[in-house]
Amino acid sequence: MATLSNPVQIGPHSVGRSQPLLIIAGPCVIESEALTLDIARRLAEIAGRLSVPLVFKASFDKANRTSLDSFRGSGMEEGLAVLAKVREATGLPVTTDIHESYQAAPVAEVCDLLQIPAFLARQTDLLVAAAKTGRAVNVKKGQFMAPWDMKHVVGKLSAAGCRNIMLCERGTFFGYGRLVNDMRAIPQMQELGVPVIFDATHSVQEPGGLGAATGGNRAMVEPLARAATAIGVDGLFFETHPDPDRSPSDGANMIPLDQFERVLRRILAIRRTVEGFSTERAPTTTRTRSADGADARR
Repeated sequence: MATLSNPVQIGPHSVGRSQPLLIIAGPCVIESEALTLDIARRLAEIAGRLSVPLVFKASFDKANRTSLDSFRGSGMEEGLAVLAKVREATGLPVTTDIHESYQAAPVAEVCDLLQIPAFLARQTDLLVAAAKTGRAVNVKKGQFMAPWDMKHVVGKLSAAGCRNIMLCERGTFFGYGRLVNDMRAIPQMQELGVPVIFDATHSVQEPGGLGAATGGNRAMVEPLARAATAIGVDGLFFETHPDPDRSPSDGANMIPLDQFERVLRRILAIRRTVEGFSTERAPTTTRTRSADGADARR
């Protein structure tokens, strides 16, 4: 079993204990090479002005779309070629989702960070394949999973040799078509010894909210990101687009690109306050099970 790294290294960036707030940002899906490169260049400029570490994210395949007719992306071969151009043109580290084990190795040849979607957080073969690439791995907590159950995800990755592990909070099912954020999940998952990212975009999703597509409320992205920053999260995940309402995927949840820098400036003001606090983590409540099988807390 590998010894965990904290901070985690992603290209030139370190994320975790006593490190700058990491930003993972980009469009939901690769629509075209030109648009993806334009968004990446603008994000690189923003990161430079604000002196923040930024990893560019875009998906080559949205394999979990609501409808069979929904736009899924460019496919792996074309998508990886686009991400390679982003990396070369901007110098930004890049990340994307993988959905099947065979995708891990070719994606790792291009991407500095592999992302495991929330619905696949328990898929052992996928986690092992990602771990064996030697790349850092970011696993989104399943909407159906308790934060303390993510210890098994960390255990699978570590046993397969992965040292650079991050977990990502992105909301929990609260009835049909609704997600809520229990912010306790952030320090609880940090107690597992790994950095934790907060996905502010997907936390405001309304699954199936548009009938044949996922809805959402982008007005809630910044308030939730502020809250996660105040708690002491290690990084933030955002999807952004020049014209979200015309995006073929997750448009309702994305921040307009021309607003993104202002949003980050306000969040970074909160981060500077948080960095003035003690770096010692507050104790968390640990769930245990008593002899008679009842839940207890200590």
